[in-house]
Amino acid sequence: MRERSKDEVRAAVREQYGQVARRENSGCGAPGCCGPAPEAGLGLGYSRQELGTVPEGANLGLGCGNPQAIAALRPGETVLDLGAGAGLDCFLAARQVGAQGRVIGVDMTPEMVQKARDNARRAGVANVDFRLGEIEHLPVADGVVDVILSNCVINLSPDKEAVFAEAFRVLKPGGRLAIADVVATAPLPAELADNVSMLTGCVSGAAPVERVRQILTTLGFEQVQIDLKEESRAVIRAWFPGSGVENYVVSATIEGIKARG
Repeated sequence: MRERSKDEVRAAVREQYGQVARRENSGCGAPGCCGPAPEAGLGLGYSRQELGTVPEGANLGLGCGNPQAIAALRPGETVLDLGAGAGLDCFLAARQVGAQGRVIGVDMTPEMVQKARDNARRAGVANVDFRLGEIEHLPVADGVVDVILSNCVINLSPDKEAVFAEAFRVLKPGGRLAIADVVATAPLPAELADNVSMLTGCVSGAAPVERVRQILTTLGFEQVQIDLKEESRAVIRAWFPGSGVENYVVSATIEGIKARG
């Protein structure tokens, strides 16, 4: 199996999601961790009511869960979304933290950032700030974030240690992670692992569960909890029908708290 460089991985992911952002309709239209929006979110833990509150064009059907369900956001908090896409989770968070709160969305795809900014402008959402940047090198100051959200994005990164180290850096002491992502429960066969569509489709980049746990605990996160969502295998099966990928990866919620020192 050929190992791709980190730059090759980023380029493939950026190209794939740039194409998604450039599509005029609201669906994803690509294989993998996306589906026909807005219905896709209903199978991932979002309610129809939640999805009805976000600006048109914010729900592209990307994701593998609902980080809002475990975030327990409070008014006035500062929230950071890693890989914000067109802004779905940012807009939901903005409603929960209120006018005194703040939401920052970071995405490495220029087309996604522009789409999210356009969505915010049209909807008149003033407490959301979308920034262009890589989640391994966050354009965010140290210790300013209360909660980090992410939905099916960290698996796409070729340097997950750097992602979680950056998350630790920008969180306030006592700040928390509320992440939905795909994790590996068994090694992928070579023919799947070396398929670029499996990479950009949120499958072959998934890290083993215990590897994620090790990274978080080594960095200093406390109360680390990784809950596998076995029911998600049915959704994952539809990403690449007939491939059997659902036997190797599963959606999970990932939580942790930065030690107060």
